[in-house]
Amino acid sequence: MSDTLRTTPLHALHNELGAKMVPFAGYEMPVQYGLGVMKEHLHTRAAAGLFDVSHMGQVIVRAEGGYEAAARAMETLVPVSLLGLKENRQRYGVFTNDEGGILDDLMMANRGDHLFVVVNAACKADDIAHMKAGLPGCTVEEITDRALLALQGPQSEEVLARLVPDVTEMRFMDVGVFDSPYGALWVSRSGYTGEDGFEISVAADRAEAFARDLLADEAVEPIGLGARDSLRLEAGLCLYGHDIDSSTTPVEAALEWAIQKVRRKGGEREGGFPGADVILEQLENGAPRRRVGLRPEGRAPMREGTGLFDAAGDDEQIGRVTSGAFGPTIGAPMSMGYVPADKTQTGTVLYGDVRGKKLPASVAQMPFTPARFKR
Repeated sequence: MSDTLRTTPLHALHNELGAKMVPFAGYEMPVQYGLGVMKEHLHTRAAAGLFDVSHMGQVIVRAEGGYEAAARAMETLVPVSLLGLKENRQRYGVFTNDEGGILDDLMMANRGDHLFVVVNAACKADDIAHMKAGLPGCTVEEITDRALLALQGPQSEEVLARLVPDVTEMRFMDVGVFDSPYGALWVSRSGYTGEDGFEISVAADRAEAFARDLLADEAVEPIGLGARDSLRLEAGLCLYGHDIDSSTTPVEAALEWAIQKVRRKGGEREGGFPGADVILEQLENGAPRRRVGLRPEGRAPMREGTGLFDAAGDDEQIGRVTSGAFGPTIGAPMSMGYVPADKTQTGTVLYGDVRGKKLPASVAQMPFTPARFKR
């Protein structure tokens, strides 16, 4: 493995657990453990999986006027209502560019007197620079002395509550700070698998002890990036750089649910974010293309880059698959991708070019597996 790759505070533990390590977003990360991707995926759906997501960026945004000032400033960078976000709650959003494209997707939390932001690893440096340049009245501090773990699955509450009993009071998208034997834990009830679960920020020098105590529970297995990818795809969730990027608008990506009415046309704080003219127009009148779910026939997945066609005999490509894999829970292949707006109706049959053969796939509703969040 290259010496230029960064490591997380759990690196030694991954090696001890027999992880297969791969380069990912500038880090050396576990792609799978002894169970293998399929069993890791199914274990997370059945019990609880522990993921190292310490490569992601943890950032605190402060302003002299407290949370309200920080939120008002951040609203100039995202098409999201942060002033309307209650204390100890978090919200999904996107940074946009002047063309309405997505620079990254992120989580933002109201922590009382400041914003806590979690950004993707591959975009971390750019996102922090973007915030520092775009939030001149704020301090933007990257947190570098804490690890980030995700505990996901139907038994995750029971597992975490043995160490931090008060997490049972949390509901989906709540955040809180809890005292523990590992110091203060910054906990959110969220994740990227479609399952109930938590993301936990812990001091870097206590992260391994915390992870070991979670793994000591027979319900918990370590889970790598391979299963993380198939889990999020079953849940219909986007991966930045694949399903969304700087050339994709939130409306094209079917993420308009993340844009609250107050930021839309006629809203109290209409627009005011980069690309607002493009995005608000698409919210009113639709986008020319749209992200959809696809269910290929047979057992072969249609993977990223597969061209989509209107008919088996057509030569003109009309769309493209952006993510595709076999879904262990659904027992079938699944994909998502972009198609023209008039081809988005559920059941529409399109054809993907798989190794020179055009094979059928039907437009399908997402998520492929129902979400099981604690509302």
